[in-house]
Amino acid sequence: QVQMAQSGGGLVQAGGSLRLSCAASGSISSINDMGWYRQAPGKQRELVATITSGGSINYADSVKGRFTISRDNAKNTVYLQMNSLKPEDTAVYYCTADVRPRFQFAVRTYWGQGTQVTVSS
Repeated sequence: QVQMAQSGGGLVQAGGSLRLSCAASGSISSINDMGWYRQAPGKQRELVATITSGGSINYADSVKGRFTISRDNAKNTVYLQMNSLKPEDTAVYYCTADVRPRFQFAVRTYWGQGTQVTVSS
Protein backbone atom coordinates (compact mmCIF):
# COMPACT_ATOMS: atom_id res chain seq x y z
CA GLN A 1 0.00 0.00 0.00
CA VAL A 2 1.19 3.48 -0.94
CA GLN A 3 -0.35 6.63 0.47
CA MET A 4 -0.05 10.21 -0.74
CA ALA A 5 -0.61 13.02 1.74
CA GLN A 6 -0.95 16.59 0.50
CA SER A 7 -0.79 19.73 2.59
CA GLY A 8 -0.81 23.45 1.96
CA GLY A 9 -3.11 25.46 -0.24
CA GLY A 10 -5.83 27.88 0.78
CA LEU A 11 -6.95 31.39 -0.05
CA VAL A 12 -4.53 34.13 -1.05
CA GLN A 13 -4.72 37.51 -2.75
CA ALA A 14 -3.32 38.01 -6.24
CA GLY A 15 0.43 38.50 -6.08
CA GLY A 16 0.75 36.35 -2.99
CA SER A 17 2.49 33.05 -2.40
CA LEU A 18 1.58 29.56 -1.26
CA ARG A 19 3.52 26.34 -0.79
CA LEU A 20 2.17 22.86 -1.39
CA SER A 21 3.72 19.66 -0.05
CA CYS A 22 3.03 16.03 -0.85
CA ALA A 23 4.58 13.03 0.88
CA ALA A 24 4.46 9.45 -0.38
CA SER A 25 4.60 6.73 2.24
CA GLY A 26 4.08 3.00 2.60
CA SER A 27 5.58 0.04 0.82
CA ILE A 28 7.87 1.93 -1.58
CA SER A 29 10.89 0.55 -3.38
CA SER A 30 11.62 3.62 -5.50
CA ILE A 31 9.99 6.73 -6.94
CA ASN A 32 10.63 7.98 -10.47
CA ASP A 33 8.90 11.18 -11.56
CA MET A 34 6.88 13.31 -9.15
CA GLY A 35 4.70 16.21 -10.15
CA TRP A 36 1.78 18.53 -9.78
CA TYR A 37 -1.40 18.86 -11.83
CA ARG A 38 -4.36 21.17 -11.41
CA GLN A 39 -7.99 21.28 -12.41
CA ALA A 40 -10.02 24.46 -12.55
CA PRO A 41 -13.85 24.40 -12.54
CA GLY A 42 -15.18 23.37 -15.93
CA LYS A 43 -11.71 22.63 -17.30
CA GLN A 44 -9.62 19.53 -17.88
CA ARG A 45 -6.85 18.57 -15.51
CA GLU A 46 -3.55 20.03 -16.70
CA LEU A 47 0.12 19.56 -15.97
CA VAL A 48 1.75 22.17 -13.76
CA ALA A 49 5.25 20.79 -13.23
CA THR A 50 7.18 17.54 -13.00
CA ILE A 51 10.55 16.57 -11.55
CA THR A 52 12.51 13.38 -12.13
CA SER A 53 14.42 11.48 -9.47
CA GLY A 54 17.58 13.03 -10.90
CA GLY A 55 16.19 16.55 -10.63
CA SER A 56 15.22 17.32 -14.22
CA ILE A 57 12.27 19.70 -14.26
CA ASN A 58 9.47 20.56 -16.65
CA TYR A 59 6.99 23.43 -16.22
CA ALA A 60 3.81 24.44 -17.96
CA ASP A 61 4.37 27.69 -19.84
CA SER A 62 1.68 29.38 -17.74
CA VAL A 63 3.67 28.96 -14.51
CA LYS A 64 7.28 29.36 -15.68
CA GLY A 65 9.13 31.96 -13.66
CA ARG A 66 6.48 31.96 -10.91
CA PHE A 67 6.29 28.38 -9.62
CA THR A 68 9.15 26.20 -8.39
CA ILE A 69 8.97 22.44 -8.00
CA SER A 70 11.42 20.59 -5.78
CA ARG A 71 11.69 17.24 -4.05
CA ASP A 72 13.37 15.61 -1.08
CA ASN A 73 14.16 12.06 -2.11
CA ALA A 74 15.03 11.01 1.44
CA LYS A 75 11.52 12.02 2.54
CA ASN A 76 9.70 10.92 -0.64
CA THR A 77 8.24 14.42 -0.72
CA VAL A 78 7.57 16.87 -3.53
CA TYR A 79 6.96 20.59 -3.07
CA LEU A 80 5.44 23.35 -5.17
CA GLN A 81 6.34 26.92 -4.27
CA MET A 82 3.88 29.25 -5.97
CA ASN A 83 4.74 32.96 -6.16
CA SER A 84 3.09 35.89 -7.93
CA LEU A 85 -0.19 34.01 -7.91
CA LYS A 86 -2.93 35.07 -10.31
CA PRO A 87 -6.70 34.49 -10.18
CA GLU A 88 -6.32 32.10 -13.11
CA ASP A 89 -4.19 29.85 -10.89
CA THR A 90 -7.33 29.04 -8.91
CA ALA A 91 -7.84 25.28 -9.07
CA VAL A 92 -7.65 22.03 -7.17
CA TYR A 93 -4.02 20.93 -7.18
CA TYR A 94 -3.04 17.25 -7.23
CA CYS A 95 0.37 15.71 -6.65
CA THR A 96 1.53 12.56 -8.41
CA ALA A 97 4.30 10.05 -7.92
CA ASP A 98 5.43 7.19 -10.18
CA VAL A 99 6.11 4.54 -7.58
CA ARG A 100 7.60 1.07 -7.76
CA PRO A 101 6.12 -0.65 -4.72
CA ARG A 102 8.23 -3.14 -2.80
CA PHE A 103 8.21 -6.66 -4.20
CA GLN A 104 6.65 -5.50 -7.47
CA PHE A 105 8.15 -4.87 -10.91
CA ALA A 106 5.58 -2.48 -12.35
CA VAL A 107 5.63 1.26 -11.75
CA ARG A 108 2.27 2.78 -10.88
CA THR A 109 1.16 6.41 -10.72
CA TYR A 110 -0.34 7.46 -7.39
CA TRP A 111 -2.35 10.66 -6.88
CA GLY A 112 -2.82 12.89 -3.89
CA GLN A 113 -6.27 13.75 -2.60
CA GLY A 114 -6.21 17.27 -4.03
CA THR A 115 -6.05 20.62 -2.32
CA GLN A 116 -7.89 23.81 -3.19
CA VAL A 117 -5.94 26.92 -4.13
CA THR A 118 -8.01 30.08 -4.51
CA VAL A 119 -6.51 33.37 -5.66
CA SER A 120 -8.65 36.43 -5.21
CA SER A 121 -8.29 39.52 -7.38
